[in-house]
Amino acid sequence: MTVPATQVINVIGSQSNEKTKPSHLNMIVKWWSKNFKIIAAEFISSTLLLFLGCMTCVPIDGFAVQPPMYSAIGFGVVVLFNITTFGHISGAHMNPSVTLSAIIWGSMPIPLGIMYVIAQGAGSIVGYGLLYLVSPIDLVSDSVCATVPHPNHMVYQALIIEILLSTALGFINCAVWDPVNKEKQDAIPLKFGFTIVALSLAGGPLTGASMNPTRSLAPAVWTGNWDTHWIYWVGPIIGGALAPIVYKLMWL
Repeated sequence: MTVPATQVINVIGSQSNEKTKPSHLNMIVKWWSKNFKIIAAEFISSTLLLFLGCMTCVPIDGFAVQPPMYSAIGFGVVVLFNITTFGHISGAHMNPSVTLSAIIWGSMPIPLGIMYVIAQGAGSIVGYGLLYLVSPIDLVSDSVCATVPHPNHMVYQALIIEILLSTALGFINCAVWDPVNKEKQDAIPLKFGFTIVALSLAGGPLTGASMNPTRSLAPAVWTGNWDTHWIYWVGPIIGGALAPIVYKLMWL
C-alpha cells in the first residue's frame, strides 16, 4: 500500500517543522547575543555613575562633609559623560526609575527592562566597591554618599520629595521620547546633565536627591546603613510610573 502524495508532503513537512523549531536554549542564546552589549553598557555606565559620582562626596580639603554643590555638579557631569558615551548603545538609563518609565511608555520590552535593572544594581554595587578600594578607609567608612532624609524632615515629607524629583526626571525622559519633539534632540547629554544638577541642588540637602533606587542601594550595601532605605525605592518607582502616565494623558 502506498501513501498518497499529499500525505507524504504533510508528513515530511511536519517532521521538518519539528526539526527546525528553535529550542528554548537557542532562543535564550539568540536573545543574549542580541542584547549582551546593551546590558553591558548599562552595567558599565552604572558602575561609573557610583564610582565617579560618589567620589565627589568623599570628605577632603578640610570639609567634614562636602558641600551639596560638589555632588550635584559631580553627578550631573557623570550623567552627561555616560549619556554621551553609552546613550546610543543602551540609552544610558543607569536608573530603574527611568527603565520603568520606558516600559510604561512602550519603548522597552519587559524582559530587557528586568535585565537593565539587574545590570544597574550590580554596576552600582561594583562602582561603590571600587570607591572603597581606592579611598582611605577613614574617609568612606562613615556612610559617604548614602542617601538619608534631613533629620528635621518627617518620613512622609522625604517620600513626597523623592516622588516629585523622580517625576520631574521622568518628564524630561518622556519629552525626549515624544515623537512630536524629535526635531529637538540636540545636546541631550547636556540637558540631562543640567537637569541632574538642578534637581540635586534642590533636593540634595533634604533627602540626598537620589531619584534612583540603585544609586541608594550601593552605599547601603557597603556601609550597612539601611535607615529609611525603602524611601529611595518607593519614591523613585512611583515617580517613574507617574511621569509617563501623566505625560501621555496630558500632552499626547
